[in-house]
Amino acid sequence: MNGTQITVVGNVVNSPSRNRTQNGSVTNFRVASTERRYDRSTETWGNGNSFFVDVECWGDLGGNVSHSISKGDPVVVVGTIRTDEWESDEGRRSRSRVRADAVAPNLARGVAEFRKTQRSEPRADEPPVPTDPGAQEFDDGEPRAGRDYQAAVEALDHVNADDLTGEPAHA
Repeated sequence: MNGTQITVVGNVVNSPSRNRTQNGSVTNFRVASTERRYDRSTETWGNGNSFFVDVECWGDLGGNVSHSISKGDPVVVVGTIRTDEWESDEGRRSRSRVRADAVAPNLARGVAEFRKTQRSEPRADEPPVPTDPGAQEFDDGEPRAGRDYQAAVEALDHVNADDLTGEPAHA
């Protein structure tokens, strides 16, 4: 069954909580996504409507989220959205929930340091990760050639001003 995929960009509203269930471990938190609007009359930005959604993260993702994400963090959540419905004293109620496939810090709003987790066995839905026999793992955070991006003073390719002529149009 295919669900409705959604990407939510917003802020974590509450501290993620991790719980064990009969179906495995799950981490839950809530995200608020508030639209920004430009008011031409005052020439300022302001907040528009907010969308709140519960997020559930199962298995390894839930463990990683509970160790990495905190209340107030800007995040990007990708997953399948569904609506839970129930009867209450006030009548029929509903609430949207996203079952997350991925959760990440929003790098448009800050920086993050990524550290891979070691799994005892690969997941059945993931292809094996190719290994580089010449690669070494370092824990000191220093960039390594061929592994990390490095800032350089010079350009990758030198540009000759004579080479900047326009290309012919293709028919």
